[in-house]
Amino acid sequence: MESPLLSAHKTTDKTAELCWGQRYIWLRHQQLPAPARNDAHIVCRFELPANASLVRVRSVLNYLIRRHEALRTTYHLDTDAGPQQRVHPPAAVPLLAVTAERDGTASPSEVIERLSAREFDLAAEWPIRACVITTAGVPCQLVMVLNHMAFDAWTMDRFEHELQVLGAGIGSGRPATLEPIRYQPIDLARYEASPQALAAKDRAMAYWRDEIAELPADTFGSRRGAKTGTGPEPHSASLTSPALLHASRRIGQRNHVWPSVVHLAAYTTVMAAYTSGEVTHLSFHGNRDSSEYTDVMTCAFSPLLVHVDCGDNPRFSEVLRRTAERFELSQINSRIPYDELLELISAESFRRGEALRIGSEVNFLSHATARSGARRTRFTRNPAPTSWAEYGADTYLRIFELSDAVVVGLNAVSAVMDADSVERFLRAYEQLLLDYDESATDLRIDEVTAMAGFLAPTGADGVRTATVDLAAVEAVLLRHPAVRAVRLSTDARGLGADVGAVGAISPAELRTHFLGCLYDHPAVRCPDWFRVRDLTGADREGAASLSAAMPVIEQGDGLADDPVPVNCPVERLLADVVAQVNGLGLVSLADSYTVAGGRVLRIPRVLAALREHGWEGVTFQQLAGGRPLRALAPRLHRGV
Repeated sequence: MESPLLSAHKTTDKTAELCWGQRYIWLRHQQLPAPARNDAHIVCRFELPANASLVRVRSVLNYLIRRHEALRTTYHLDTDAGPQQRVHPPAAVPLLAVTAERDGTASPSEVIERLSAREFDLAAEWPIRACVITTAGVPCQLVMVLNHMAFDAWTMDRFEHELQVLGAGIGSGRPATLEPIRYQPIDLARYEASPQALAAKDRAMAYWRDEIAELPADTFGSRRGAKTGTGPEPHSASLTSPALLHASRRIGQRNHVWPSVVHLAAYTTVMAAYTSGEVTHLSFHGNRDSSEYTDVMTCAFSPLLVHVDCGDNPRFSEVLRRTAERFELSQINSRIPYDELLELISAESFRRGEALRIGSEVNFLSHATARSGARRTRFTRNPAPTSWAEYGADTYLRIFELSDAVVVGLNAVSAVMDADSVERFLRAYEQLLLDYDESATDLRIDEVTAMAGFLAPTGADGVRTATVDLAAVEAVLLRHPAVRAVRLSTDARGLGADVGAVGAISPAELRTHFLGCLYDHPAVRCPDWFRVRDLTGADREGAASLSAAMPVIEQGDGLADDPVPVNCPVERLLADVVAQVNGLGLVSLADSYTVAGGRVLRIPRVLAALREHGWEGVTFQQLAGGRPLRALAPRLHRGV
């Protein structure tokens, strides 16, 4: 018989890479500052039977810990490979006991707030915290704070079902029986590393590569930077509608689509009415129907990129058809890791010289046992979602389908939507579906704009609907210290820039400069070609000082074929760290992190290595974008 010590050692050594569905949450955790990481915590409450005791509650928790490896898994980035999950031997989970009586100790609400507000140390702490609330010494409620790494909506439903079965066993005094576990997260991770899974992933990646190459740069291109808010604070509101529950189901039945797709179409329609263009969003989707590992207890969703073209002012019925079609295509090609989708977006941003902003998220959640108690539509302004805003998304729409109503909640940053627009969006969302259901009113996009009362997007120079702001492009080029004048034009090669400069400056240097400023200005795109003219001795008189007679120093597209030489020690450090962490050879500073070969999943390790050398200042988002490494190096500074 194998010794217990050997068995424990084998369990401790049970490791694998992260599952594809875990990567979004893990990367989100790494990006957020510690105080904001509670945004991914899940609080679960379970009423205990009358004859429960602390011993029985501990027994149930310990059984679940033994049963589910995800509850005793830690996650590590300090490896030569990518981040890994590590399963630990079963052990008793700490269980706090707090009384509901006023006896001078911390109240249940205070204890739960502390448990849910404190970040999880994923490398040292299991993704579960437990607290039992007692009355007169008798346990009456079990409260657990769970980390999203181990749970998504599907696993939460399963976990709560298991608690109900085990609780019923406590109440009856009879042993409860649960279905056996077929697969653990480690098994799923190993399957995803198999040739079969990797071949399917490669096919899906080819689809997304083509899709992203045609993607519009920014859904909020006409709104970003306009007067959409009075400050940097985010906005949040929700609308509870009993009527929407049945309306969305009837519309789905008539059009042979799920209610979730009806809601996605409503979101797309109202967003197109607000932005006057094409709509791209990330749809949170559970990949549980695409493999035999459907019942693995872990976070198993990856955001699906969904793009719907609404530029031809379609009616809602047509948007519904297009949304269903596009969502189905996205689902067919959904088995990809989120980090590799980010790499495609980053590489395309660098190739175009234009920031691809995929910052809108939509989540549909069914809570069939929950009730709102609402009898009519109720609009509520919520507290500012400061933790959510730290992630850097533009908007987040949540659709909760309850037993008696649909609750639609919208978070938005003021850079793209103010509080008034958030309310108009939600009310138009409800009205669109109710009118279509009750009277077959099939509105076009511009009619929804009028119905919502959305104001036209205006900036400092009035209405701006162009995807590229040429004045901003010129301003970015003039920020280079050697540039004195710029004239933009278009021809068969695309957008061109005649640049008058003082001193030697190459198209490659201009492109690197422009891409370094790419995310600081809305609606800009790097010129496709540059012609650099000698303006030595000239002052800053603007584009009028340029003429065809001025000598041309150099011209070209600015794409560097050869590695860019290192100019200073901080550039050398950045290039060396990127190369070392990613196992690369020579890293060109003219390339972005991903184009140079860096993997998004290793960015947290790159940042950790820079801190180990005493440097900080570059963020995850900056490395994952399209900025050249040379443009990022000046952002590094000595840590405190």
